[in-house]
Amino acid sequence: MVCLGNICRSPMAEGILKGKIRERNLEIEVDSAGTGSWHAGENPDPRAISTAKKFGIDISGQVARQFSVYDFDAFDHIFAMDSSNLRDILRLARSKSDISKVSLILSYLPEINLKDVPDPWFGSQDGFTEVFNLLDQACDAVIDSLEKDFLQKD
Repeated sequence: MVCLGNICRSPMAEGILKGKIRERNLEIEVDSAGTGSWHAGENPDPRAISTAKKFGIDISGQVARQFSVYDFDAFDHIFAMDSSNLRDILRLARSKSDISKVSLILSYLPEINLKDVPDPWFGSQDGFTEVFNLLDQACDAVIDSLEKDFLQKD
């Protein structure tokens, strides 16, 4: 899960997806990062923490880090929160294999007419709730897709 600073959208997406993985008793590693480094070492934004907590998810222990080229080796799927982050991630890609791992998370929700997860940073608490709900829907679609892929491999 990758957003700009790794303190709002991607930490919430990480927490949501980890919860869904636990519910389905799957073994999938999930992490998040930011394309920028200015929040590295910080915990998520307090508004993201309180929003996730409201839905029963604790993201308070997450620590922001910057996305790196090594994430292409560590992960099979890389979900960008918006088109700008997608471009920044793809600039680091070393191969077609790296590129094939990257997608916009909202591409898993083709029925909505939205490509980018809005950045709630400059908005109100309500913006965080709206983003959480959007990510929750997207993570449902992602986990359904991942689970389907695992079942086909068995």
